[in-house]
Amino acid sequence: MQRIKNSITTGFLAFFLFFHTGVMSDDAAVEVYWEDLVPEGFNELTAPLMQHDSQMTQLQPNAPVVEKYDGMRVKVPGFVVPLEGDADKITEFLLVPFFGACVHVPPPPSNQIVHVTFEEGISIDNLYDAIWVTGEMSTEGWKGDIASVGYRLSGEAVEAF
Repeated sequence: MQRIKNSITTGFLAFFLFFHTGVMSDDAAVEVYWEDLVPEGFNELTAPLMQHDSQMTQLQPNAPVVEKYDGMRVKVPGFVVPLEGDADKITEFLLVPFFGACVHVPPPPSNQIVHVTFEEGISIDNLYDAIWVTGEMSTEGWKGDIASVGYRLSGEAVEAF
């Protein structure tokens, strides 16, 4: 009788763990890297040499995006270029693949920039450090004074890269 109880308990436990793991994996964010955001066959042009006349023209402001990421919960690494916020919290920023993009060098193609918003704002300790940003991605572009952007992300969380 004890064996039957143990078998039933073990079966229920296995079923619960299997079901619970399946549910959790559906909610997990997909790690997306910068090369994933470039459609196959897209020819990224080489940026011109640095000009010291304050010209920071974006070379490919209408680069194509990868539509499969539209509406997907993702986790993307990158560097922050602040757009809105205060000394304590940033509510809007550009996520870029390398430090200095859009600030010290011309912006990369639009499919290599993500416009991120956090309704409540988040603290960024050091703009020199790479971070992971998690949230729902959209392939609806965005245009600002600094650059045209191929992706948007409604931010949920930030962590160190």
